[in-house]
Amino acid sequence: MPRPDEIVRALLAQHATVATAESLTGGAVCAALIGAPGASAAIRGGIVAYTPAMKAALLGVDPDLIATAGIVSAEVATAMARGARDATGASFAVATTGAAGPEPHDGAPPGRVWIAVEGPRGVHTLRLDIDGDRAAVRTASVAGALDLLDAALRGSVTQP
Repeated sequence: MPRPDEIVRALLAQHATVATAESLTGGAVCAALIGAPGASAAIRGGIVAYTPAMKAALLGVDPDLIATAGIVSAEVATAMARGARDATGASFAVATTGAAGPEPHDGAPPGRVWIAVEGPRGVHTLRLDIDGDRAAVRTASVAGALDLLDAALRGSVTQP
């Protein structure tokens, strides 16, 4: 996992900014980035939209998309990232949505997570299937989000 200070340095070197749109991670991705020196010049902010209604109200995610694709989907993660980028004017946005467990969420098994990063070079998504309790799923989701953001910043994202 890249260190948050490395990501902030990469953002600053590119004269870029980032925002977060988080569900199951509850602001932990933004908190990790804000802990890095220089964060105030690179982090635009974070939106925690834990429920479908808040994803629609705060991030502009279409309720019909939520109903058809499911709250834990690449499509919703992508719409969340786009909403955060639009709301903040950030160069990049990273979004997390998933089922932290212990029960399934909207048909997704515990540990299923979708992450999206939208930036100047497009949208990249990542699906994770994580074993463990809620804390382990959330911790691995933050790491996955930072990994995908770092790869997008470096232009080294590979899609399946």
